[in-house]
Amino acid sequence: AGDDVPGRQEPAQPFNARTYVLSALGQCAAFSPHIEASLRTPAPSGYDTDSIGAHDFLTNTAFLLEQAGFGALLPAWWTRKGTKQRLAVRATVKSPKLQADAEFTLERILRVDWEVALGGEPLALAELKALAKLKAPLVRVRGQWVELNPDEIGAALAFWKSKGTETSARDVLKMAMGGVPATGGLEFAGISATGWMGDLLRRLDGGDRLEELEPPEGLLGTLRPYQSRGFSWLAFMRTWGFGACLADDMGLGKSIQTLAVIARDWEAGDRRPSLIVCPTSVVANWQNEVSRFTPGLPVMVHHGLERAKGAAFRKAADAHAIVVSTYALLQRDFEFLERVDWRSVVLDEAQNIKNPETKQARAARSLRAGYRVALTGTPVENNVGDLWSLMEFLNPGWLGTQAEFRRAFFLPIQTTHDEEASARLKRLTAPFVLRRLKSDRTVIADLPDKLEMKVYCSLTKEQASLYQAVADEATEAIATLAGIERRGLVLATLMKLKQVCNHPAQFLGDNSAVPGRSGKLARLTEMLEEALAEGDRALVFTQFAAMGEILKRHVQETFGRETIFLHGGVPKAKRDQMVRSFQTDGGPPVFVLSLKAGGTGLNLTAANRVFHFDRWWNPAVEDQATDRAFRIGQSRKVQVHKFVCAGTLEEKIDEMIESKKQVAERVVGTGEGWLTELSTDQLRELFALREDAVGD
Repeated sequence: AGDDVPGRQEPAQPFNARTYVLSALGQCAAFSPHIEASLRTPAPSGYDTDSIGAHDFLTNTAFLLEQAGFGALLPAWWTRKGTKQRLAVRATVKSPKLQADAEFTLERILRVDWEVALGGEPLALAELKALAKLKAPLVRVRGQWVELNPDEIGAALAFWKSKGTETSARDVLKMAMGGVPATGGLEFAGISATGWMGDLLRRLDGGDRLEELEPPEGLLGTLRPYQSRGFSWLAFMRTWGFGACLADDMGLGKSIQTLAVIARDWEAGDRRPSLIVCPTSVVANWQNEVSRFTPGLPVMVHHGLERAKGAAFRKAADAHAIVVSTYALLQRDFEFLERVDWRSVVLDEAQNIKNPETKQARAARSLRAGYRVALTGTPVENNVGDLWSLMEFLNPGWLGTQAEFRRAFFLPIQTTHDEEASARLKRLTAPFVLRRLKSDRTVIADLPDKLEMKVYCSLTKEQASLYQAVADEATEAIATLAGIERRGLVLATLMKLKQVCNHPAQFLGDNSAVPGRSGKLARLTEMLEEALAEGDRALVFTQFAAMGEILKRHVQETFGRETIFLHGGVPKAKRDQMVRSFQTDGGPPVFVLSLKAGGTGLNLTAANRVFHFDRWWNPAVEDQATDRAFRIGQSRKVQVHKFVCAGTLEEKIDEMIESKKQVAERVVGTGEGWLTELSTDQLRELFALREDAVGD
C-alpha cells in the first residue's frame, strides 16, 4: 500500500563504473573480433597485434568506433598533420658560378643527381629493398612508424633503376616550376640547384630582385620606372635565350621597352638585324617609333609592291638594325625570311598567331632567332589554348605538344574549371609573361593624367590609287588658278584627300562595303578591340558626318555593342539623352562624335580613351574635343590617340604643326585656310604620296 503513496520515488541505484565500462566495451566488440576476444579475459586491458593488425585498426576500426560515438585516442605520429609521410623523388643540380651568355639554350645538358626521400630524409637503395621485403603497410623507418604503400616502394625501386644522370635545362626548369608530373606515381619533392642554375631559378621565381639596367646611350627619351623594369626584364630574358611576352596594357609603352633592348644589343656590337612583325596598319607606327626613340638604328620597312626579295632582301636586311614587316608577308616571303640569322624576332599584336594552325603562326615559329619577343595586351583572348600557341613561338616545347597541352590543361580548365590545373599552368608560364595593368597603382602612378600618342597608319592599295588620282588632278589645276578660286580648290582638295585617308566609301559616297578597305579603320578596330576587352570607354571624333555614320555602323556590327553618334543634326533633347546614356554605368562603350557638334560643351568623363580618327589641323580645337573626357570629374587616366596616315598630307601637315608647336595656334588659326597660302611647289610636295605609305 505504501508504494501507492503519491510523490514517492524509488531510491537511486548507485553508479557502477566497472559495469558501465564493460557494457560499453561489449558494444565495441561488434566492430572488431580482436576486441571481442580480449573481453573474454578476467581483466580486459587490450590486445596484442602485428603491424598489419595495427594498420587495420588505424584505418578501419578507429573510424567505426568514432562513428558510433566512441573516442579513439590515436598516436600523434598518425593523427598529426603532415606526419603521414610518403616517398618522394627530388633532384640536385650542380652548376658553376653564374656565367650567362648568348649561347644559352633550353637544350643545354646538365648533370642531375636523383634521390628517393622519406620525410625529407634520403633513403639508400639497401633501405628501399629492405622495406620492399617487409611487404607490410606499417613499417618502422629510423625509429618512426610510417605508412607505406607497397606499390610506392615498387615504383621507387623502378625509378632507381631507370633514372638518368643527365637532362636538359628545359626539363630542369619545368620540374622546378611544377610542370613535370609525379615520376612513376611518386611525389616530386623539388630541385636543389647551385651555381648559375640556382641563381636563374631564384630570379625566375621572383626570389632575387632583377637588376635594373641603364638604358642604352642611343635611346632618346626617359624610361618611366615601370618601363625601366620592363626593359631590364626583357634584357634578362634575352641574356638567357628565353622568349618573353611583354603584355602591358595599351598605352604603357611596349615599343620603347622593346627598342631599348634592340639598341642595347646593337651598341654591344651584335649587328645582326632584328625582325619586327606587325599588322599592316601598324607598320608606319613602328617606323616613326624607331625614328623617335632610336634614330641611330638603321631601319628598313619590308612591305609594298617594290619590296626587296630573295638575295637582295637578305643583303639589305643585314645592313639594318631593324626590319619591319607584316604578318601577311611572314608567310608569303617566308622562303627568304627564314634564311636570315635574326638577332631577335618580335611579334607585335601577337594575338595574330593565337591559332597555331595558320600559315603565319607556323612561319613565325620556324624563323631562326637568337631570342623571341611577343607584344600583346591580350595574351589570352578566347581561351587558354591561345597561350599554347604564344608559348610555342616563344619557347618551343615548353608546354609540351598540342595534344599534351590539351589533355593536361585545356580540357581540365575549360570544361571542369580545374583550379589545380590553372595554378600549374600559371606557374609554368608566369616567368615568361610580364603583364602590367593601368589599374595597378604601382604602374598608374607613373603615368601622366593625359597620355597623348600618334597612331601612324598605312593606306590600302585602293586608297593609294584614289589618293594619287585626286592629287594629280588638283596639282595640275591649281597651277592655272589664282585668288579665291585657287584657295577654294586647295580646300576642296584637302577635304577629298582626307576623306580618301579615312575610307574609300566616304570619298565615293556609294554606301559600298566597309571592312578591309581602310588602314585607319583597321587600326581603330584593333585598338577598340583591346580597349573594350580592358573595360575602357571611348570617344571617337571625326570631322565628317558621313564618316561618323560609317564608324557607328562598323563598330556596332564588329563588336555587337550599341554605338551612338552625335552630329550637328541631332536635336538638343536627343543630344542630352545620348550624353546621359553614355555617362551611365553599362551604357554604350563607344561614342562617335563629329568634331564640331561634340568638341565643346559636353561632359563625357565616362570615357578614358579618345580617338581622333581624322585631324582638325588646329591643336586648340583638338584639345577642346579631348577635354570632353579629360576634365573635372574624371577619375581615370585619359589616353588620347591621334590617327595619321603615314606618307600622306596628314603626316606632312602634322610635322609642320609640330615644328611650330609653341606658336601653332597663331600660325594655323582656327581652320585650314592657312594651307591655301602655300605656294604651288609647296602644295605639290604636300599632296605627294610617299612610296612607303601603301600597305600590302
